[in-house]
Amino acid sequence: METSMETSLTYQSYFKRLSIFDWFYAVLLSMGSMYAMSRYGSYMDGYEKAILLFSVPTFAWLGWNWKPMRVLMMALALLSLFAISQYGGSLDAANKRFFLKYLFSSQSAILWMSTFFFLSTLFYWGGLIARSDFGSSVGSALCWAAVVMGFTGLLVRWYESYLIGADVGHIPVSNLYEVFVLFSMITALFYLYYEGSYGTRQLGAFVMLVISAAVAFLLWYTVSRDAAEIQPLVPALQSWWMKIHVPANFIGYGTFSLAAMVGVAYLFKVRGILHDRLPSLEVLDDVMYKAIAVGFAFFTIATILGALWAAEAWGGYWSWDPKETWALIVWLNYAAWLHMRLMKGLRGQVAAWWAVVGLLVTTFAFLGVNMFLSGLHSYGAL
Repeated sequence: METSMETSLTYQSYFKRLSIFDWFYAVLLSMGSMYAMSRYGSYMDGYEKAILLFSVPTFAWLGWNWKPMRVLMMALALLSLFAISQYGGSLDAANKRFFLKYLFSSQSAILWMSTFFFLSTLFYWGGLIARSDFGSSVGSALCWAAVVMGFTGLLVRWYESYLIGADVGHIPVSNLYEVFVLFSMITALFYLYYEGSYGTRQLGAFVMLVISAAVAFLLWYTVSRDAAEIQPLVPALQSWWMKIHVPANFIGYGTFSLAAMVGVAYLFKVRGILHDRLPSLEVLDDVMYKAIAVGFAFFTIATILGALWAAEAWGGYWSWDPKETWALIVWLNYAAWLHMRLMKGLRGQVAAWWAVVGLLVTTFAFLGVNMFLSGLHSYGAL
C-alpha cells in the first residue's frame, strides 16, 4: 500500500514539474497526430493507426525529458509537410520544383544528410586535435543538421512511395538503402543525447567515424546499385511486424556501434593518445555501459518480434537461418558483457576491447550475412 502511494506521489510530483510549454508541446503532438490520421488515415491499417496514437505519449515523454527532441520534432513536421505540399500529388515534381530538386525530395535530403555528416566528422576531429571549442560546436551543429535532413528524407520518401502507388507505399525501413539511413540517424541521435547529458563534445570525433563509414557505404550502394529507387515490397516484408521489428533492431545496432566507438576512445586514453583531450575514463565507461544496456533491451525486443514475425511468415518461430543465428550470437555477446558488468564488475580495457570486438560481430550480423550467406532473409542481399 505504501509503495503504491509513493508511486502515485512520484507521478504527481513529476507532472507538477511540467511547465506550460511542456503541455503545449504535448498538445501540438496530439494535434499533429490527429491531422495525420485525418489526412493519411485511409492509407493506414489498424496497426499503423495504433503506432501513430502510441507515438504521441512516447514523443511527449521524450520531449519532456530531453528538450532538443521538441525542436527536432517541430522541425521535422514543418519541413516534411512543406516538402509534401510541393509535390501536388505528382512524383514528377521532385525534378521540377526548386525546393524539392535541391533540398527536400528524399534523395536530395539524404544527400544533404551525407554531406553534413562528413563535414561534422571533420569539424569534430579538428576541434579535438586543435583543442577548439568552436570546431567541436560546429561539428555538433552539423550533426544536428544531418539528423534533421535525414529524418526529413525518410518521411518524404514514405510519402513518395505512396505517390508511386497505394500498393507500393510502405514505411522506409525495407531495404539496405533505407536502413543505412535509419542506422545513421539513430546512432547520431543517441550520441547527441549523451553529448548533452555529459556536457562533452570530444566523443563526437569517434562516433562520427562509424556514421561516416555507414554513409560512405550508403553512397557507394546508391551509385553502384541504383538503390535510391523506391521498389515494391517483396511478399515476406508485407507485414505490420516490419514496422516495429526493424526500428527496434536498429536502435540496438546504433547503440552497440556507439558503445564500440566510445570503447575506442577509452583505449586511446589509457594509452596516452589524446589523453588530456578526452573525457575521464569514468565518463567513457558510463557512456559505454548505458549505450550497451539500451541497445541490448531494444535488440531483445526486436529478436522476440522477429520470432513472432517468422512464425507468421514461415510457420515457425526459429529456423536457424543465418540471419537468425547471427542475431542470436550478437544477443549472447552483449548478454555476456552485461552479465560480467553487473555480476563481476567488468570495467577498463577488457570491457572496451569487448565492445570493439562486439562491433565486428554486429557488423557481420548486419551486413556480412547479406554479403556471404543465404537463407530465408536473402531478400536483403547486396
